[in-house]
Amino acid sequence: MSANDPTTAHEEDHSGPIKTPQQLLAAIFFSFVIPIFAIIGLVYYVTSDNRPAAGTADVEKALAQRIQKIGMVEIRDANRALKAGAEVYAAQCAACHATGVAGAPKLGDAAAWGPRIRTGYEALLNSALKGKGAMGPQGGGDFEDAEIGRAVVHMANAAGAKFAEPQRAAAPAADGAAPAASAPAPAAATK
Repeated sequence: MSANDPTTAHEEDHSGPIKTPQQLLAAIFFSFVIPIFAIIGLVYYVTSDNRPAAGTADVEKALAQRIQKIGMVEIRDANRALKAGAEVYAAQCAACHATGVAGAPKLGDAAAWGPRIRTGYEALLNSALKGKGAMGPQGGGDFEDAEIGRAVVHMANAAGAKFAEPQRAAAPAADGAAPAASAPAPAAATK
């Protein structure tokens, strides 16, 4: 058979890279093994971002954070007596106002409280409930707004104001009638 023989040319066109049975077995083996290792590598890569660094994770704490409640219900006694302004001041306000931290006016410092007292009780209460400067909002915390108001009155009166202590606002009547008259806001008065 010569090189120009059509039978020989036809056989060479159909031959592939696999010439022996060992090459065939190796091709079959690697065609399954390489994709499996590629899949394992991808899975490891994707899931490794969610793992904490070795030795740095508190498993119980991480679990507690993942299953924590989204919200909570707190039941309070609406009929309990309001806390006194001095008691609320000691629990909530004294940390900053006793020492003047971050520019907070000190308790009894008439010079620092004077301009604030002139703005009136409502402005002082609004600042206390919503926050002002470095002071965070106090409304919605452990104390009712009226109790925060009592602490404001306690601090302002210690510096010379003559604010009356606020009372709890009357609750609306169950039958839809107008609520009972609530205590008026303390009048702004200075010495």
